[in-house]
Amino acid sequence: MAVTGQGVTFARGFVAGAAAAGVKQAGATRLDVAVIASTAEHCHAAGVFTTNQVIAAPCVVTKKHVARGHLRGIVVNSGNANACTGPQGERDAVAMAAAAAALLRVDPSDVAVASTGVIGVPMPMDRIVSAIGRVTLSESGWADASLAIMTTDTRPKVAQREITLSGGTVRIGGIAKGAGMIHPNMATLLTFVTTDAHIDGAALRLMLRSAADDSFNAISVDGDTSTNDTLLVLANGASGVRVGTLDGSAFLDALTAVCLDLARAIVADGEGATKVFEVHVTGAASEGDARAAARTVTNSNLVKTAIHGADPNWGRILAAAGRSGAKVDAAKASVRVGDVSVYEKGVPRPFDAAAVRSLFERPEIAIELDLGLGESSARAWGSDLSAEYVRINAEYTT
Repeated sequence: MAVTGQGVTFARGFVAGAAAAGVKQAGATRLDVAVIASTAEHCHAAGVFTTNQVIAAPCVVTKKHVARGHLRGIVVNSGNANACTGPQGERDAVAMAAAAAALLRVDPSDVAVASTGVIGVPMPMDRIVSAIGRVTLSESGWADASLAIMTTDTRPKVAQREITLSGGTVRIGGIAKGAGMIHPNMATLLTFVTTDAHIDGAALRLMLRSAADDSFNAISVDGDTSTNDTLLVLANGASGVRVGTLDGSAFLDALTAVCLDLARAIVADGEGATKVFEVHVTGAASEGDARAAARTVTNSNLVKTAIHGADPNWGRILAAAGRSGAKVDAAKASVRVGDVSVYEKGVPRPFDAAAVRSLFERPEIAIELDLGLGESSARAWGSDLSAEYVRINAEYTT
């Protein structure tokens, strides 16, 4: 499978690699354990995690490690979520951190742990620990790492940006996995971002939350938030370029762009997805209202199935916004599908149903919803809902 870019090793001073542990089945040769590491000793870190009250053991452990403000590496496995696995699950997550720490020659608390896969299955720790010890780290190991974190994904997700700040050039790169259980609240399934910028830890935490809100918190495939959602960023300063006061906006824009590239790639690879649609809400009374309306439309099964079937049933868009919790006045709202106005300031517009059907048949669809109540706006992205999604999830463990 071809992978373009460099992802987590695009930024200077980062290496990665992967190995086959046979997490789901002993003897399998598929890559399913990955390690990402900074070769620079001082590496600030920030993270956001699932808000699901059923939280996986790796998230519990990694939250503690990230709270210290710095990390040297990340160890990840696919095929087993290590969620709902009791006290042993947390011990296993700690053991994964220890195994990666031995590989990196650092303290276990300097390693984040992430897992993805089936819930409620004990971890095959003998195979996982052995595989971690076999990982070879290099600047070219990003491609293997991006493949090793996949589950039902059909392709890896890789993104990167290079920007010039007042003190010089810095790089940001990342990889992600996700295709199902995508409706994140402060994170996504698994996303790892690295940068060689020298940036204050507190500033990094604030920027990551902002970037998450405009990217991963604006996508939905199926309305389910995972037990394992993890978004991490590591900044090792290897470029020697500090993100100064005047550089904050430019760095945030680049970080958000990388996150948005990864988020949109996740939607495009949604389980059973054949189309991606963007909802642009304008005229909202507040930013929170704009986000809520846009996100609810992307998560509406009625909207998603209408788009899948190319059914020009535009009323579902306005109905979804109306139940979003945002302030909505149907008498002031307007709806456009592509360049076709179907509802304007409370009045249905005559339109060519075949033209709207044709727009819904495209792989990428634009929907605009003007609430006519203010100046705030937001965008969100979703995928259609198909019979293939049902098949994939009906057969997930069988």
